[in-house]
Amino acid sequence: MKELRIGIVGHKFMGKAHSNAWKRAPEFFSMEAKPVLQVACGRNQEQLDEFAKNWGWKRTETDWKKMVESDDIDIVDICSPQVTHYEIAMAAIKAGKHVFCEKPLAMNVKQAEELWAVAQKTGVTHYVNHNYRRCPAVRLAKRLIDEGKVGRIFHWRGAYLQSWIVDPDFPLTWHLRKEFSGSGPQGDLNSHSVDLARYLVGDIKTVTGMTANFITERPLPDEAASGTFKGGSSGTGRGKVTVEDAAFMIVEFENGALGSFEATRFAPGRKNYNYFEIYGEKGSILFNLENMNELQYYSSADPDYAQGFRTILATEGSHEYMANWWPAGHIIGYEHGFVHAVVDFVDAINKKTRIRPDFYDGMMELKVLEAGLESAEKGRKIVLS
Repeated sequence: MKELRIGIVGHKFMGKAHSNAWKRAPEFFSMEAKPVLQVACGRNQEQLDEFAKNWGWKRTETDWKKMVESDDIDIVDICSPQVTHYEIAMAAIKAGKHVFCEKPLAMNVKQAEELWAVAQKTGVTHYVNHNYRRCPAVRLAKRLIDEGKVGRIFHWRGAYLQSWIVDPDFPLTWHLRKEFSGSGPQGDLNSHSVDLARYLVGDIKTVTGMTANFITERPLPDEAASGTFKGGSSGTGRGKVTVEDAAFMIVEFENGALGSFEATRFAPGRKNYNYFEIYGEKGSILFNLENMNELQYYSSADPDYAQGFRTILATEGSHEYMANWWPAGHIIGYEHGFVHAVVDFVDAINKKTRIRPDFYDGMMELKVLEAGLESAEKGRKIVLS
């Protein structure tokens, strides 16, 4: 069997999620090429060695440039902070490597446009990892829409709510500093919602946004507090929060539908609440990631006495991806979306076909996100070009 050798940049939260996906994919899915965990790259050698040993990476590297240029790498998997995405992805594309990149694609639209332009010329396979597209229940929502079960769509309501920085003593991690993250929940959370909205409803033409900052200064972090969701202990001194704490948008879609987006890390009780509602002339769809195996569906075609939202458990073999897992009714979890992404990515490489979302989608998504922040700053609606 052909092998595809992977070099991964980043070894914390996303590094673990991606490593698990590369390992599990060939165990459950029939694949024409076997992913090989070749090189793990990070800055802290001690932590990197532990990560590589635990997940089975063959060797380690502390310089991502050397890894990207290495002859024993076919795929570059980017799990590092957003500020690094552009430089690593650009170098990988130019080196002829396929790129599997975490979201958002880049720090701004200009960088994303450059990546998309170069990727088109080289012909490498490129992917932005919005793993929620690959939940079977979300795929079912897409199928119902494509089959006309919802009809003309009128409304999208999206909300992505978390609560991990409500504590004012939570340290100033890189996620809260614009120079490393680009933005706050607008990029981190609303990027997922915008991707799902574009996938299910269509492109967006106008954006009106607002943002808020609830805590403007935080304790500086020590090394233990550098990861996502980790409070850890604080170092000495305090620093300024330079991204928004919450971001809301209302939008107009190209097809005439209206939409709303809410993203915040200040919603106590919500750990990872990724939720959307779609309302159309023939029916409605609701999805909640916290019940990710279920889809709520309402059909106006049902007789009056039987109308109401029904819960569909998307675990049948006829639901996309599910035939490769467990018997019907046996649910899957968060990590499985990453496995599905890896399977589709490898398949796209082998067949030389397009996988979505790709760098084009990452660029279009950033246009919406940037417009939302611009609108919040200028206090007016932004029309996308």
